[in-house]
Amino acid sequence: MQLSEEQLKRRHKRSVAIAWILAALVSLFFVVTIVRLGGNVLDRPL
Repeated sequence: MQLSEEQLKRRHKRSVAIAWILAALVSLFFVVTIVRLGGNVLDRPL
């Protein structure tokens, strides 16, 4: 099955959009985790 140029472009745009959404979710979870842990987490003894 061969995809047309338009279908390939739409697939690429959809893949890029999914990648951006995943990156945003990862960033959001990271920020929320850091905020919940608080700023003192970096001051703990090793």
